[in-house]
Amino acid sequence: MKVKITPGKASGVIQAPPSKSMAHRLLICAGLSEGVSLVENIELSEDIKATLGMLEQLGVMYTIDGRNIRITGIGTKKVLKSVVLDSKESGSTLRFFIPIALAKGMDATFTGAKRLLERPLSVYETICDEQGLIFEKAEEKLRVAGKLLPSHYSVPGNISSQFITGLLFALPMLEEDSVLEIVPPVESGPYIAMTLEALQTFGIVIKQEGNMFYISGNQMYQSKDVSVEGDYSNAAFLDAFSMIGGKVEVTGLKEDSLQGDKIYRAYYEELQKENPCIDLKECPDLGPILMGLAGALHGAHFTGTKRLKMKESDRGEAMAEELRKFGIRVEVKENDIEVFPGELQVPTETLDSHKDHRIAMTMTTLCTITGGIIEGAEAVKKSFPSYYGVIKSLGVEVTTEG
Repeated sequence: MKVKITPGKASGVIQAPPSKSMAHRLLICAGLSEGVSLVENIELSEDIKATLGMLEQLGVMYTIDGRNIRITGIGTKKVLKSVVLDSKESGSTLRFFIPIALAKGMDATFTGAKRLLERPLSVYETICDEQGLIFEKAEEKLRVAGKLLPSHYSVPGNISSQFITGLLFALPMLEEDSVLEIVPPVESGPYIAMTLEALQTFGIVIKQEGNMFYISGNQMYQSKDVSVEGDYSNAAFLDAFSMIGGKVEVTGLKEDSLQGDKIYRAYYEELQKENPCIDLKECPDLGPILMGLAGALHGAHFTGTKRLKMKESDRGEAMAEELRKFGIRVEVKENDIEVFPGELQVPTETLDSHKDHRIAMTMTTLCTITGGIIEGAEAVKKSFPSYYGVIKSLGVEVTTEG
């Protein structure tokens, strides 16, 4: 799908979309619970559909009523001998469910997009190798089989927190106690805190002492009625319009939220200064919009960027390629990126989303300054399917082709 954006200024008051990260966690906890839970304020993005589909393949039943989902969980003891689980393009879904399947002793084949299955899974491969479990990775699928054992797990803290979250979901279901040790340096700590908050809400007790997590076995998830808080990650893309001459107020964000991406507000202030230096180590999902705004403002130096390579696209290289179409010079190194000061020009080429929702939304933001056409704009459905409708309500002129 192509979209054409006409130059103009966005203005208005808009409700933040629900947090995709917290929605994943609450839906999984509800699906592992005994009884019926109600999860309110859900937007059915492609990633959330992937998690719901996987829960259904495991035997969870659910009904959707508008933005609310009523879930009848399978409990921690139900086991399917063999199952095929489709992750679609959702890295969270894949990494969260691998240890859940192993905790239940399933023979599980995970499928998904090629790019997704190319992303690292070494943490789980190492665990399976150490415990004699099956871990067979092919280009288009991954098979795991065997029963995860209670143990002392040691996981590097400088890899995706999704591995840690997956283990935190799974270990309470084992027959005996386990310890999960996160080896410093720890990155993406806020996402781990969000997982612990969701688990506590559904009755799972985990004792944390620094980087050590003590997890009792034989725990049962308890059904609960919950509501998903507003999403700082996608709110950043709406608030960005106010950085380039628009006037948008985003409401519905929890001020004491554990979401790490709420740091975008402080980083937006930094971008208004000359030669800012911004660390993306804890917030790789903000990388594209921060780079885009740097190109529109005074440039910036970004550090901690190596994890941008492991997202839906290589976000550093993708943003460098697209910003060059606007006449902005970008230099990408191993773990830092320089966006040089310049003036946005009308792009002479069609812009490319690189099949990445956050690249598509960033390009849209910049095109409200210059105008432009974006190929692959349907990528926004991964996290924010209502995005183009929302920005139209703010006065952005969007013409869709295909």
